[in-house]
Amino acid sequence: QVHLVESGGGSVQAGGSLTLACAGSPHMYSLVAVAWFRQATGKEREGVSAVYVGSVTSYYADSVKGRFTISHDNAQNTVYLQMNNLKPEDTAMYSCAAAFLKPRAGTWLETTSYSSWGQGIQVTVSS
Repeated sequence: QVHLVESGGGSVQAGGSLTLACAGSPHMYSLVAVAWFRQATGKEREGVSAVYVGSVTSYYADSVKGRFTISHDNAQNTVYLQMNNLKPEDTAMYSCAAAFLKPRAGTWLETTSYSSWGQGIQVTVSS
């Protein structure tokens, strides 16, 4: 198992930027995939972005393509989500999740592909 802790959330005005970090301990070497999910009040959790650890392969929800960038730093055991041009509809609790098995095609942004979860961190975007 891996313990995941998110950081970097907060409040920002529309058009602003935030970078979320997901730190894994004791390490992320055994992970295959790490993803970011979000859940807005009254809505279901949705996959935002995922990365195939050890490669440059990444996946994005249509709603964030071109604005969000996922990256990983194996030396720091951390996965980042750079969020630019934030919109009020991006307001949600963001959580990172990790998988020890490679998700099947088409399931990289599905919650069932991930077995370890962080506690989550709030992102609030005001108009």
